[in-house]
Amino acid sequence: MLKSLFHWKVLVNLVLAAVIFIGLVWLTFRWLELHTNHGKEIPVPNVMNRSVHEAIKILDDQGLEYKVDSGTYDPKYKPFQVLNMFPKPGSRVKNGRIIEVRVNPRTWGKVTIPDILDRYKGLAFRRLAQVGLKVGDTIFEPSIQRDAVIRMLHNGVVIKPGSQLPRFSTIDLVIGAGPKRNIAIPNLVGLTVAQAKAIVANNLFEIGLVEYEDGKGDDTDIVYYQDPAGGDLRDQGMQVDLWASKKSPAEMSGRISQLNSMYRVKIDTTLPPVRYEEIPVYQEPTFEAPRRQPAEPKPATPTSPMNTPAENTSKKPSNNSGTAVPKSEPASGKQPSATPANKTAEKPKVKKVVE
Repeated sequence: MLKSLFHWKVLVNLVLAAVIFIGLVWLTFRWLELHTNHGKEIPVPNVMNRSVHEAIKILDDQGLEYKVDSGTYDPKYKPFQVLNMFPKPGSRVKNGRIIEVRVNPRTWGKVTIPDILDRYKGLAFRRLAQVGLKVGDTIFEPSIQRDAVIRMLHNGVVIKPGSQLPRFSTIDLVIGAGPKRNIAIPNLVGLTVAQAKAIVANNLFEIGLVEYEDGKGDDTDIVYYQDPAGGDLRDQGMQVDLWASKKSPAEMSGRISQLNSMYRVKIDTTLPPVRYEEIPVYQEPTFEAPRRQPAEPKPATPTSPMNTPAENTSKKPSNNSGTAVPKSEPASGKQPSATPANKTAEKPKVKKVVE
C-alpha cells in the first residue's frame, strides 16, 4: 500500500493540487489588494470654513465619499458653512471612505407653535419661551376677554397653533383689552335676526334669548322688540334679547305693549329729595353778673340869686336827735315825687369893707 501511495501519478496530483491551492490564495489576496487599494491611502483634504458646495467638489475630486449633516444653527457663522468634519483634515484614508461633514444650517430649526389662544397672556408668554419663540408687539383690542390672547401674528400674517416657525422667531400677540363701559345698545328693531346678530357681535355684545313667533327659528324673521332697548347704556358683553316674527313691528303693536309692561317698568322719580341738615354742636350756657349802671344826675333848676331865700321858710319837723322826720304818706298810696338829693351850694356875696 505504501508502494502505491508513493506512485508518481499520486505525487503529481498532490503537487498539482498544492500549486492550484497556492495560486488561488495568491489570486485572492491580489484581488483584495486591487479592490481595496491596499497600501494606497488618500489624505483627507481640509474643507473647514468652506461652503458646503466647495467641500463636496473637493471630496469628489479626491475620490472620497461624503455625508452632509446640519447641526444647530450658529448665527456667528455663515449659512451652509462647514463647521466640523470626521476624520479630521490631514488623516489618511482609503479611496471611497465616507467623510462626515457638519455644516451650519441656513437658519434655526423649526419649532411647533403651541396653542395659546384664549389663554392668559402671562401663560402664553411662558409657553412661547419654552419652545424658543420670542414675543414681539402686544396689541390690545377691545374684547370681553380681558388679558386673553385673541390672535397670533408673524410678519403681519395670522398664524394658527400647530404651524411651524424657525426657532427664535418673533410673534406678535393681539390681547383683549376688556369690555368698555356705558356703550349704547344698537337699535335692532326692523332688522332681520341674521343682521341683528352680526351687529351685536360687532359691538361686542352677546345674543341672549331669541324668541320666534312661529317657533321655527328662521333668521330671516324681523325683529320687532329687543331688551335692552336701543340707545340704552350697557357694558360690553351684556346680553341682548330679541323677539322676531314674520310680521312687521306695526302689526305686532299689541305684543309690543305687553312686552313694554313687562320690561319697561317706569319708576316714579317725583318724590322730593331728602334734605340733610347739620345739627349744631351743644354749648353750655355761660352766666354773667349784671352790671350796675351809674344813675345820671339830673340837672339843677337854675334860680336867680335875688330870689333865693337864705333858709327854707318851711321847716320839716325833726325829732330830738335833730334828724328830719318824714311826712306820712297819703292814704291814696301815691308816693311823693322825688326831690334832688344834692343841691348846688350857693356862694355868699362878697361884702365891701370901707375904711
